[in-house]
Amino acid sequence: MSVTIQLDLPEVLVKEAKANGLLESRRLGELLNEELLRESARKDLGRVMKELHSLPGEPMSPEEIQAEIDAVRAQRRQRESGR
Repeated sequence: MSVTIQLDLPEVLVKEAKANGLLESRRLGELLNEELLRESARKDLGRVMKELHSLPGEPMSPEEIQAEIDAVRAQRRQRESGR
C-alpha cells in the first residue's frame, strides 16, 4: 500500500532534512518504524512499572539494595579467587 503525505514544514528544516536524505520514502519509512518501536517500548515500560508498583510489600531501601549488591560482588570475588 502506498500513501502520499503532504507536510507543512519550515524551509530551514526541509533543507537540512533533504541534505541528510531524511525526506526520501525509504528513510521516512525507517524513521516511522523506529518511532513505532520506541512507542511500543514506552508502553511496555509503563505496563511493567504498573505491575511493579502493584506488588505487595515495601520497596527496598537504598541501603538494602547496596547490601544485596555487596553480597553478589563478594560471592563473585569468592568464585573467582577459587579458580
